[in-house]
Amino acid sequence: MTAAFLAAAALAVVAACRRLWLIANVGAAYKAKVLCSALFGSGRAVDPAAADEVSAEAYRILRPFRAVIDQNRQTVTVSLRGCCQRRAIHRSGLGATLEIVPIAPMGPTGLPIPGAFTVPWPEGEAPAGPEPAALSRVFDEAFLEPDARKPRRTRAVFVAANGRLLGERYAPGFSASTPLPGWSMAKAVLSALIGVLVGDGRLSLARSRLLAEWSAPGDPRARISLEDLLRMRSGLRFAEIYSNPLSDVVQMLFARPDAARYAASRPLDRAPGEEWRYASGTTNILSLIARRALGDDYAGFPRRALFNPLGMASAVLEPDASGTFVGSSFMLASARDWARFGQLYARHGIWQGKPLLPLGWTAFSAKPTPQSPGECYGAHWWLKLPKELGGESAAASRLPADAMHALGHEGQCLSVIPSRGIVVVRLGLSIRIDAWDHAAFLASVINALGA
Repeated sequence: MTAAFLAAAALAVVAACRRLWLIANVGAAYKAKVLCSALFGSGRAVDPAAADEVSAEAYRILRPFRAVIDQNRQTVTVSLRGCCQRRAIHRSGLGATLEIVPIAPMGPTGLPIPGAFTVPWPEGEAPAGPEPAALSRVFDEAFLEPDARKPRRTRAVFVAANGRLLGERYAPGFSASTPLPGWSMAKAVLSALIGVLVGDGRLSLARSRLLAEWSAPGDPRARISLEDLLRMRSGLRFAEIYSNPLSDVVQMLFARPDAARYAASRPLDRAPGEEWRYASGTTNILSLIARRALGDDYAGFPRRALFNPLGMASAVLEPDASGTFVGSSFMLASARDWARFGQLYARHGIWQGKPLLPLGWTAFSAKPTPQSPGECYGAHWWLKLPKELGGESAAASRLPADAMHALGHEGQCLSVIPSRGIVVVRLGLSIRIDAWDHAAFLASVINALGA
């Protein structure tokens, strides 16, 4: 063997080892973050070695990673045979954050409104006695497991119509007060917060030159507008591939201390406004824009602007180590509180007679983005369900035309139908996303309500 061959082989081994190290770091980070949110954010007594979130189906690869829980400090530390150690810490009011670098301090997040956990649903609770029989049958079916190869693991379902809670159901170990992750459902919440800033005049939809990082002479990213970001047509190169631990989205969420800066560093590969492309990095750039617009008021802004007025006492947006909320993916709230947020959109941004969102913001959110396939997407809201959730089925074709959806990883779904006053929440752990047919569930709910 020649020296050149040996050198090439050595370089290949080094590259392979580095790749494995990067992948192992992501695995440790994912397990630490998910367990920290479940244990201390949701308050669940999960087994860190056997919890479905980090051991079932595609997550079997995480079983060799060992988790150490510190109940007093509310930390979860995960490593692979002592290597690739990653730690997540839970802080009151801020949720779980991966400690990739020293965590940036944040200002006060504000306090939940007094007694918010007992505030009735806006127009009242469900009538005394059992829920309507037709709706009860729909709920029964939602908790069945018709295909052992694709477990649904439904944890919560909630239905309201015209502001009245009509029914809710929870799996064992979960309740109406259990905060649960919405994953990408958080994108709709971040969009609402941007709407508040637009209404206050701190931001505008047409504004460009949004970041100092994009302001160098000749930088084409300076042409990206706020509306381009809200409609996922920024043109930034970003790989939203969850099956690849080295893709942009996975690296952003689990390997970088500053998710927004990582996303903002991506170059353009399309002209702004030219092509729709779903990218979680886009939402985190919006979160950074909001942070710079708000300054010291940023940490308390979600609670002050939305969560307290809506009575969302359980809701927590979780920041990264830099202190920017990971609005693309990291938010916990109970099913009732996710529904409260949906009810705001069912009422066109009005809550208890007062506008929380600027006039026309919900209509803007539901206006189709023409660049999206089949006009399936609005401004950080889905207007048509993806195929994996039953979006191309006969049931989907029967859904009202104004239905809008906030959707998240593992089958998290918030659906709002303003014309019928209907809000539906489904939370679960469908690791195979096609295990949950949300179109069929939503159509069954509508039929059961006779709406």
